[in-house]
Amino acid sequence: MPITIDLTGRVALVTGGTKGIGAGIADRLAEAGATVVVCGRHAPDSGTHEFHACDVREPDQVTALVDAIVGAHKRLDIAVNNAGGAPSVDAADASPRFSEAVIRLNLLAPMQVAQAANRVMQQQEGGGAIVNITSVSGLRPSPGSSAYGAAKAGLLSLTQSVAVEWAPKVRINAVSGGLIATEDSLDHYGGADGLARVAATVPLGRFGTPADVAGAVVFLASPLASYVTGANLVLHGGGEWPAFLRAAEG
Repeated sequence: MPITIDLTGRVALVTGGTKGIGAGIADRLAEAGATVVVCGRHAPDSGTHEFHACDVREPDQVTALVDAIVGAHKRLDIAVNNAGGAPSVDAADASPRFSEAVIRLNLLAPMQVAQAANRVMQQQEGGGAIVNITSVSGLRPSPGSSAYGAAKAGLLSLTQSVAVEWAPKVRINAVSGGLIATEDSLDHYGGADGLARVAATVPLGRFGTPADVAGAVVFLASPLASYVTGANLVLHGGGEWPAFLRAAEG
């Protein structure tokens, strides 16, 4: 019997789902049959998914968003915490206000979305699934983005803790992305040549794509992962060659 993922009848929320990795996740969930709602601070120029304006850093806006989804669709089965990110700043130069803003977006906001989704999922037959998009920055040193790495490490810990608290009705897992190519990658890595040099450091020889992340999310949200909760799926193409081995090679 072929293995298929059919999310027909499920309602999914993807935060930050209007571009980049979030858009890839939203599209793949829709391809699997889910009704997809995306949110962001600003409406996209175009899009195929239902959009709600929401700043996920604001608890009242998160509550209103989830209430609107349930009001329109009568349920919420999948919530994907994708919104996040931070500019590069050395820890010595990061102001308290900057660090607080990074942690608020990358740790407190997904916690608020998860709490709002859980309140709905606990009351409905079949429960629900939450997926937190984290980063390898939460698993290894993250120079230039220490507050971001700390927030993502906190999100991984949160995922493990609430997986215990919210079982058995709600499953919650994480996907830790490594080098993922998005619309901004060319500028960030200095053009096509820089992108190729960085990709060569990955054992699989390439950057990940939003579709790679989306595939992992769809799996974790599906019945195929019905016994998976509190887990972290690391999506980094094999990681990085150890620096000491490169140094030994000269």
